[in-house]
Amino acid sequence: MSLERTFSIIKPDAVAAGQAGEILAMIQQAGFRMLGLRMTRLSEAQAQAFYAVHRERPFFAGLVKFMTEGPIIVMALEREDAVRKLREVMGATNPANAAEGTVRKRFAANIERNCIHGSDAPETAEVELRFFFSTAELI
Repeated sequence: MSLERTFSIIKPDAVAAGQAGEILAMIQQAGFRMLGLRMTRLSEAQAQAFYAVHRERPFFAGLVKFMTEGPIIVMALEREDAVRKLREVMGATNPANAAEGTVRKRFAANIERNCIHGSDAPETAEVELRFFFSTAELI
């Protein structure tokens, strides 16, 4: 198996609650190498563009509002089977259904404020990585 890259965001709820360090530690303990890491704040236009795939969904406006309410931490990550492994570390989207010991089980408030985003496929990861990082930034 070869190394794979994926993308993740520690969302505004977790950053505001001071949980970013523990979440980063969980990701590193799962064997991920951090290729890029940055705190930023999304504009409304950026959040709309990043989540454009959900534009027609009823939760889109709330998602954009949530993702622009405070700073986020964006990450470019690498390891074998990175996309699948990160999704295991994150846990189910709804923290009520997340396995014990996962990020969302430990830190997420509910399905809307679920503290972390991770790419759902290698193809998605490539697009999401390019949204936030230039090729030169990924060491």
